[in-house]
Amino acid sequence: MTLVLDNVSKIVVDEKHLDSISLTLQRGALNVLLGATLAGKTSLMRIMAGLDLPTSGRVLMDDADVTGVPVRKRSVAMVYQQFINYPSLSVFENMASPLRVRGVAKTVIVERVHATARLLRLEPYLKRSPLELSGGQQQRTAIARALLRDADLVLMDEPLANLDYKLREELREELPRIFQASGAIFVYATTEPAEALMLGGFTATLHEGCLTQFGPTSDVYRRPHDIITTEVFSDPPLNTIDVTKSGATLSFGDFGTVAAGRFAHLPDTNYRLGFRAHQLSLDPLDDNTLRIPATVRVSEITGAESYVHIVAANHAFVALAPGVRRLEPDQAITAWVDPQNAYLFDSHGKLAAAPAEARR
Repeated sequence: MTLVLDNVSKIVVDEKHLDSISLTLQRGALNVLLGATLAGKTSLMRIMAGLDLPTSGRVLMDDADVTGVPVRKRSVAMVYQQFINYPSLSVFENMASPLRVRGVAKTVIVERVHATARLLRLEPYLKRSPLELSGGQQQRTAIARALLRDADLVLMDEPLANLDYKLREELREELPRIFQASGAIFVYATTEPAEALMLGGFTATLHEGCLTQFGPTSDVYRRPHDIITTEVFSDPPLNTIDVTKSGATLSFGDFGTVAAGRFAHLPDTNYRLGFRAHQLSLDPLDDNTLRIPATVRVSEITGAESYVHIVAANHAFVALAPGVRRLEPDQAITAWVDPQNAYLFDSHGKLAAAPAEARR
């Protein structure tokens, strides 16, 4: 089974929410929609579900055109960040409701509800009403009901955002296995690049209503086609600097390094160097690196790592440094970046050269 979005656009009061998006999603696959708030994730999911009509384009399910077919006539289950449960029913009955509608035998209902409750840590609460649960427990109930519906298409719009950290991490590990076993098409929207990487599967990166790239999650992360995709898939934000290649030199302001390796045969012109926080070092690297004198703005110690925010030549950067780095605001430091482990983009924002680590 496949879900195909064929050149789908959505315009609301002269404002384009989605711009000519084409995607093919396969059964048994987890598909992540990754983008910032207002990138178009929810708008796209509503069209997939049949809640909204596209302004142009088609939605196909198994080659059948379902554009305009209302959600009640489709095999769709949805979970939103804001949990939705039946307040008059117990947790057990909330979970069992889609099975009862389909006429599933009582013994099978009991077995499946308890199995799903164990997975989502809901067994102690099956006799309670949703109003007696915490927000996280109510969200888990909504997720459980969606899983038990056995729908062909399951849409999850930031479903773990309201859960505590430990449970969120556990579910991120469990959900891909559940999705694959169900045989449904799963679409999972998130604003968090780390969540997309943990879930795996396939990722579609969205920016201002446009699809910038779609493919296996690790490929999109490591081999983005352009600077916008790289920015969407970077948290903290992508560090960028303007550089110039002239002959055998790659320069940034008054500082330069040898334009060796993958840069050697590139045309002499201006480029933008992009590097993620872990690619910016606060410790000296080898000779073929760009040296960046900088000033500390703030350092955030997270435990085994530290995020260090710096300013250099009116550019703001973030470095992810191992260990505890207790640096004071306005402290002068030097940072280093190895161009061979950074992305190089041309004047149109297209990838001109990928990092050495992305080509392995």
